Amino acid sequence: MTQEPVTGDRRLVAVLVTPAMADAAPPGVDPGKFLAAVAEDSYELAAGLDFVTPVLVTGVPGMDEIVWPGTPVVEIAPELSGGALVAAAFSALSAAVPYGEQAVLLSGDAPDLPPLLIGKLFRALGRARIAVCPAAGGGAVAIAAHLPYPGWAGAGFDDPDPVRALRASAPGPRTVATGPGWHRLRAPGDVGLLDPGLEGWESTRALLSG
Repeated sequence: MTQEPVTGDRRLVAVLVTPAMADAAPPGVDPGKFLAAVAEDSYELAAGLDFVTPVLVTGVPGMDEIVWPGTPVVEIAPELSGGALVAAAFSALSAAVPYGEQAVLLSGDAPDLPPLLIGKLFRALGRARIAVCPAAGGGAVAIAAHLPYPGWAGAGFDDPDPVRALRASAPGPRTVATGPGWHRLRAPGDVGLLDPGLEGWESTRALLSG
């Protein structure tokens, strides 16, 4: 599924949703419903940004139901992980939305991420080839890059230190930038990281309070 670009939307924000994200459902909460809720909130964050095209990249069947009509939905193999998952997601994204010049690949388990942090990643691409929003406890919340995604970049979202891994393989010292970090919901106890004072994450909020 594709759509024609409008002025200023050569920047993409692609929400990556994988089957493993359901594993963070807390006790008593249906894992499928939890996955759909956090993914929908992450997508709504992307869809609410100005001058970007929101995209869904997923290996989970039925996830197209959470997006707005006309949103590009890119399917990837559900068994992928690590750097192979990131590379495949960027490759499929470039093929499906060929007018994109810069993209942020956002992990779909960060429903309360402040939109400002996405803007900071795009700003960092003004001086770097790749920019990373680190995750609390290791890994990444989002990886931004100029398209096409470079072949030397092999880090994944759950690498202990993806910034260090990317810089080790980068062709130059200023090729990889880092922005402010945030948290992801990777284990049942991580729902305690959600900030009730922040706007957004309505679906996750409603599911956990129901």
